[in-house]
Amino acid sequence: MARAILIVIDSVGIGGAPDAVQYFNGDLPDTGANTVGHIAQAMPLHLPYLDALGLGAAVQLASGLEAPGLGAVPTGAWGAATEVSRGKDTPSGHWELAGVPVPWDWHHFPDTVPAFPPDLTAAICKAAGTDGILGNCHASGTAIIARDGAAHLRNGWPICYTSADSVLQIAAHEDHFGLDRLYTLCADLAPMLHAMKVGRVIARPFVGDVGAFTRTANRKDYAIPLPGPSICDDVQVAGGRVHAVGKIGDIFSMQGIDTLHKGKDAVLMDHLRDLLDEASRWRFHFRQSGRIRQRLWPQA
Repeated sequence: MARAILIVIDSVGIGGAPDAVQYFNGDLPDTGANTVGHIAQAMPLHLPYLDALGLGAAVQLASGLEAPGLGAVPTGAWGAATEVSRGKDTPSGHWELAGVPVPWDWHHFPDTVPAFPPDLTAAICKAAGTDGILGNCHASGTAIIARDGAAHLRNGWPICYTSADSVLQIAAHEDHFGLDRLYTLCADLAPMLHAMKVGRVIARPFVGDVGAFTRTANRKDYAIPLPGPSICDDVQVAGGRVHAVGKIGDIFSMQGIDTLHKGKDAVLMDHLRDLLDEASRWRFHFRQSGRIRQRLWPQA
């Protein structure tokens, strides 16, 4: 085989894993989650190419659900997999797809204020050279910048927040705080967070003035190193080259990757993420019955 292309469509699931009951969005468990199947029940899907590749068959195999609009006989090899890694996060899913299950439990920060333990807050202050931090909670990235951005410009404190993922995100103004300074701060903190089994430290730079802050495409993820070689390493050993797109280079810490392509669309995609973050408090939860339940959700 001369070439292989692996495409990941985030948040497009075809059935909850056996441990779904252990994971929550707020107080709602993931039991019965099936994004593709329940969307199809609400509005039959017309995806002839994906269906021919096995999408409908995979939904039925994974969940036992017949997805209206999907039902073609697959023309090639297809299947459905159950993740063995604990956690529902970017590194776990991407690593396991590349043949590297996660052998540990990720550390998650509690949904409290403050969210971070005092020793971590002290370490952030020391690394940033500040007397304090802003945020220190679970938050939407755009919402917390809008809330704390003015204070950040006044006192220079970094805006630190987390989410349901195993992550520490640090937002700072590219001009007032400095992009290189933000990168250095995240890089200096990463070893401490990785030792805690926190998956990523993410630099979240933004620009603009009060009331009109905008995140830029200069996001950078400092991910915990992979616990072993992935198929990317195997390709390199076999003499091939591996090209990554978007944040994949950061997620894999460039291990087994030759080139990284972020492209001109990165700014547009980050603006789209901003819109999605603003909409994140509205979550649609689909039950096996096909009934759509809409719930006002705290921003996360």
